[in-house]
Amino acid sequence: MSSPLQEKPVRWENGEVKSPPFSFEARLEAGGLLGALQQGMTLSSPQSEPLPRIGPRCHTLRIKDEGKKEWRIVYRTDPDAVVVVDVFLKKTRKIPDAVIEVCKQRLRQYDSRDQRGTEDDR
Repeated sequence: MSSPLQEKPVRWENGEVKSPPFSFEARLEAGGLLGALQQGMTLSSPQSEPLPRIGPRCHTLRIKDEGKKEWRIVYRTDPDAVVVVDVFLKKTRKIPDAVIEVCKQRLRQYDSRDQRGTEDDR
């Protein structure tokens, strides 16, 4: 008997995917893409684009919604988790610098907590 595939957890540092504001269809698409990441799949364009400005292994998921809305889910793939650092409605051509800086800050905080947790477990 084979063992079930071990999925990585999704760690939510900010944001959520729920209806509303996401349409039901967009929420299903986001859930499917996050599920693929949890199973260790690598996504590429047009669903996912790298975001090296934030850091290594950082990407953004592109979710098209009704009424020409487009959502972005900023995430990092770690060996043990998929870390979601932001979810926002895309309103400009490029990701605003303020969003990039907030994502960097959230990842620093996440990494700091992760290091303390590792040390505390010893």
